[in-house]
Amino acid sequence: MEISLEHIILGISWLAMALALWRWVPKDRHSLRKAQIAFFCKQAITWLFGLMVVEWGLLSYPIHEFEHATNTSFTFEFFVYPSICVLYNLHFPENQGYVTTFLYTAAYCSGITILEVLLEKYTLLIHYIYWTWYWTWITLFLTFCLSRTYVKWFYHGYDQKKT
Repeated sequence: MEISLEHIILGISWLAMALALWRWVPKDRHSLRKAQIAFFCKQAITWLFGLMVVEWGLLSYPIHEFEHATNTSFTFEFFVYPSICVLYNLHFPENQGYVTTFLYTAAYCSGITILEVLLEKYTLLIHYIYWTWYWTWITLFLTFCLSRTYVKWFYHGYDQKKT
């Protein structure tokens, strides 16, 4: 079996996100639990939307990990995006204005979208069929906001007691 550029990228993605989580997730119990909630929330969302866009033929993942189980990218849909969502939620600029929170969310979405466009253009990891970069940006923005709303709701009483 020959190791391709795509497999190297997938491996680096796993390693980079694992190191990022280890480095930037605080080790206290509350932060770890909040990280789990954010991770599982985003994972549920990306599982649903990831399956829908692939099954509807909007995009495809020519190289993906589990050929017989799913046509989505396990690495990105089930680990990378949820891990980024953990960092997004844990370092969210609380008590800031709408402009700051919008720019914070937009920065995350833009960074991910730029990387996805590069992967689409130069690798076989993703192929846009009836999809474009702005659909990625919009869905990321909405799913990040949805995960943030869920995490805030889930910890509403606890976070108010802390302050």
